[in-house]
Amino acid sequence: MKRTRSPTCELKPSVQNSILDIQRQVRSLKNAVDEILRLLRKPQNGKNCADLYKRGIRQSGVYQIDPDGKGSFNVFCDMTTSGGGWTVFQRRLDGSVNFYRGWQDYKHGFGHLKGEFWLGLDKIHRLTTAAQNKLRIDMEDTSGNKKYAEYDFFAVTSEQQKYQLSLGTYAGTAGDSFTLHKGMAFSTKDSDNDTYGKNCAVQFKGAWWYAKCHLSNLNGVYHHGSHKSYADGINWHTWKGYHYSLKSTSMKIRPRK
Repeated sequence: MKRTRSPTCELKPSVQNSILDIQRQVRSLKNAVDEILRLLRKPQNGKNCADLYKRGIRQSGVYQIDPDGKGSFNVFCDMTTSGGGWTVFQRRLDGSVNFYRGWQDYKHGFGHLKGEFWLGLDKIHRLTTAAQNKLRIDMEDTSGNKKYAEYDFFAVTSEQQKYQLSLGTYAGTAGDSFTLHKGMAFSTKDSDNDTYGKNCAVQFKGAWWYAKCHLSNLNGVYHHGSHKSYADGINWHTWKGYHYSLKSTSMKIRPRK
């Protein structure tokens, strides 16, 4: 009885080498495909919180973004308020963070993204330069009453122009206590850029786009309700006047549709 030879045994060495080469190439391609799939599954930085919302993220929290390709940074995203996708740049909650600070702190940011914080004027400038944004400000008093103010455009210039404020048309329930500050440069206790004879930031213990001086002072002292001192609290004049400091505030932006 004749023994049958395996087909591969009858192949010439050159053909066997070709098959081995093909097998190696297939393994290499498989590894490349696996790497591409791994990268596709890996979360990529969004340009802003609205970008992340469009990708299906619905949980409010801290995320990494890169608005302009110049480097990523962490932000707090509000994914529930008024359609979600808001990039929060200011939040007051409990008075745990001191907001009476100088220029460098307001330039770079301070606080804790899961609590009270100021994101930083440089980052706000990057966000508002990379896309046209609207602004929403949510406020709450010590009794749990809530109001909001929206502006259909919001931007700040660079540090060279002292982070000058551009602002659109108001809508909301809190009254308009921000339009007065349109066109103003940002001021801190060590950088007086207002149009008043004295330093508004020093007089009212905050940092803001002061004019002569303010109708709103959301970076003021955390008095938590009524206070005897004049206009140095977290004031929104058209809602609570100058002797009432709000319990909480949140300033946030989202690209205009």
